[in-house]
Amino acid sequence: MFQGKRVVIFDMDGTLIDSVGVWNEVDKELVRRIGGGEQDGDALQHQRDEILRRYAADSDPYGKYCQYLKAEYGAEQSAEDIYSLRYSIAQHYLINVVDYKPGAELFLRELRARGFRLSVATTTRRRTVDIYRTRNRNILGKAPIDEFFSPVYAREDVSRMKPDPEVYFRVMSETGAAPEECLIFEDSLIGIESAKNAGIQAAAVYDRYSDGERAEINRLADWRIDDYAQALEMLRAEVG
Repeated sequence: MFQGKRVVIFDMDGTLIDSVGVWNEVDKELVRRIGGGEQDGDALQHQRDEILRRYAADSDPYGKYCQYLKAEYGAEQSAEDIYSLRYSIAQHYLINVVDYKPGAELFLRELRARGFRLSVATTTRRRTVDIYRTRNRNILGKAPIDEFFSPVYAREDVSRMKPDPEVYFRVMSETGAAPEECLIFEDSLIGIESAKNAGIQAAAVYDRYSDGERAEINRLADWRIDDYAQALEMLRAEVG
């Protein structure tokens, strides 16, 4: 998996950090507060993923998602107000709850010690990434993003979202790496599709919130890892 590679690229939500369930909790509270009652978090995730996929080429897919929520639940608030409310609800979670997946920081430290360049390529918005970079107590205490990753690309840095490969082309352009010199870690089907569209080998990181797409993820991914302890073992076995 690591032979011939020099740039290791990570998706963020669900891959590097344990946050998909957090966003489900945010959206459950959001729907309650706009009058939609109690909703299942996994069902909300499915709705969110479908809307973001449908509007991947739009300049503001999360704005489209909030428009969908307004229509779906008959909210009195405008889509813009729903968008602002969602971000407000998320603050506590983003600063105090979101954390690296177990063992991720040990894997990152070992990769860096062995000379790999690390990058983040996420569809998460820049202002959320900036919270992870500068205010999240868990991430700052384990492996600060600015210390470990360069470049760090967020939603605003590209015109098209995954599964379009634009963000990975940007990483390759900045690092001067060819596709065969890169390795991508992703958790979702959209992410794996994006990696394959870029011509880069991909390792699928298990996340239970992607179980509905598991068969297709496993079919497309070059490698599958259950957790970062397994990834660390594979790195040590290959690189020595």
